[in-house]
Amino acid sequence: MLGISLGICGIILKISLRCISEGEAIGLRVSILASGSSGNITLLETGRTRLLVDAGLGKRETLARLAAVEKTVDHIDGILITHEHTDHCNGLPQMLGLWKAPLYVSDPTMDAMQRILPETFGKRLNRVETIHPGQHFTIGDIDVHAFAIPHDAADPIGFTFRSNGAKMAIVTDLGYMPELVKVHLRGADCLVLESNHDLDMLKVGPYPWVVKQRVLSRTGHLSNHAVSEYLCDPDGFDAIARYLVLAHVSEENNNPDLVRLSAEEALKRRPAESVFTGELLVASQHVPLKPLEL
Repeated sequence: MLGISLGICGIILKISLRCISEGEAIGLRVSILASGSSGNITLLETGRTRLLVDAGLGKRETLARLAAVEKTVDHIDGILITHEHTDHCNGLPQMLGLWKAPLYVSDPTMDAMQRILPETFGKRLNRVETIHPGQHFTIGDIDVHAFAIPHDAADPIGFTFRSNGAKMAIVTDLGYMPELVKVHLRGADCLVLESNHDLDMLKVGPYPWVVKQRVLSRTGHLSNHAVSEYLCDPDGFDAIARYLVLAHVSEENNNPDLVRLSAEEALKRRPAESVFTGELLVASQHVPLKPLEL
């Protein structure tokens, strides 16, 4: 009888450990599957809720990225779209067909996507939840806050997410850092922030001048220099993040080493009483980051 009892206890222990390893006890997990001008998609998970932020990759590539981080996703509780540029929504019809998830999007962004996405987009819509900048709402056990960002899109939005005492913020595709955006980013345990281009590389790079002007404008993209100015300023960046992820790195006008060096130099300029002790990461267009546990 003792042997049977011990055997049962061992089975129960194995099941318990398996449940924890499969995400039953997680607070908030962030998996950045892709980030860049060819496609953006991030998976957020708690023990009972899964969200996608943007859908810039097709079905096959999205599933390949999930497999690379050892994820099998049988359901999605919501897909949130930051804006209508194709690197953020091009795979949306396929994602809706795959998971039949509700879509969270603002009216101007929805109107813009209906003009640029194929007819399958409308046919695969299951439920649309209209959101707007400044709105707080809840999906499952994740509290979401949408806020406006400066970018040349119909109604561009950044997001913060809170669950189980953890906060995650994602803000890419913005031409500069308004004070209100900095306020939204404070207190984040994981901050995903654009560091799109190196100014010198952009100036001598292959883009036509009109595109360079767009990137450099106040509704374009953040440079490494602009990010550095934010990171070194204790009144802007509070430095409490466990993970600082620099994202949406241009493949033509930047490189990951420059991004990291620029950020590290800026963080070293912070005053001693507000040193950054978290982990600095650079997101990739081609390889997903390791899942980040908050």
